Amino acid sequence: MRIAKLKHASLHWRQDGDPNGAPVVFANSLGTDLRLWDDIVLLLPQHLRLIRFDMRGHGLSSCPPAPYALDDLVQDCAGLLDMLEVSGCVFVGLSLGGMVGQALAAQRPDLIRALVLSNTAVKMGDPTLWQLRIDDVRADGMAAMADQIMLRWFGSEFRKSPDLDAWKSMLIRTPAEGYAGACAAIAGCELSASTAALTLPVLGIAGSEDGASPPDQVKATIDLITGARFEMIEGAGHLPCVEAPDHYARLLVGFLKEVSHV
Repeated sequence: MRIAKLKHASLHWRQDGDPNGAPVVFANSLGTDLRLWDDIVLLLPQHLRLIRFDMRGHGLSSCPPAPYALDDLVQDCAGLLDMLEVSGCVFVGLSLGGMVGQALAAQRPDLIRALVLSNTAVKMGDPTLWQLRIDDVRADGMAAMADQIMLRWFGSEFRKSPDLDAWKSMLIRTPAEGYAGACAAIAGCELSASTAALTLPVLGIAGSEDGASPPDQVKATIDLITGARFEMIEGAGHLPCVEAPDHYARLLVGFLKEVSHV
């Protein structure tokens, strides 16, 4: 287990592959931890340096008091990458992780040479609805909302799988304070201007059954970025790296080849 003690949080992180290889960094979604990428890491070339981490308030990372701003999460990530002496990575961010990736690429272009924006957008949901979710999790805990979140996270076929229980358990074990803090970060986020100004290579990925960031919303974000490419994974929901890892990994490897990162 590895813990990076940063200025305002301590992040649990993991590295696979070749520590001297070209870096690929993964950022997870609200309510998940670095295990989100387990299947993908196994399917990628092992000569890459594959780095993932738990965001503050998630997994084994520390849980500072809520609320969080998106910039808090961005600075956490920048601090981790600086500590690890990472520059010029390909950054793969899903949902909230994709919001972090957009902002980090705008603020610290030295850190990211290419970006994968998966199941994310420049703005996700209405602040009033996020506040209602914060109020609910504080009043009733994570378990009370877990079934509804599974409907948004996964496509209909995956929801029939026994594997669903493990993902529901991961969500429920997320600290309520960390979940509420990250909800606040999403509620206050609007990245249209800075994302439209990005000039690096970008691959967008959506799931056709995503109930949290619908494909049209993802595509609208990708269309803001000159030269960016959009891909849809049919039958998948909000976490296509879990539901369709082979398809997801093929898209990533193809993109890594396109940007000469393998």
